[in-house]
Amino acid sequence: MIRLARVGARKQPHYRIVVIEKDRARNGRSVEVVGTYNPRTTPATVDLKRDRIDYWTGNGAQLSERVGKLMAQKPAEAVAAA
Repeated sequence: MIRLARVGARKQPHYRIVVIEKDRARNGRSVEVVGTYNPRTTPATVDLKRDRIDYWTGNGAQLSERVGKLMAQKPAEAVAAA
């Protein structure tokens, strides 16, 4: 599964977008970090490794609801980077 893992200090959330087994803990050992998300900036900062996300989804990984929304918000950036 590709989902968010929370990092950062208390009341200052910052997230890593990670590939992790579905039954592991939220901040458990991940397979790979494929991006970051910082909701505290204006606008929120999203950094995605599209090629790695496409690789993992091609191998059966599912996106969490929030990661799916983040990917939908950044389609133009993926085309510009490619």
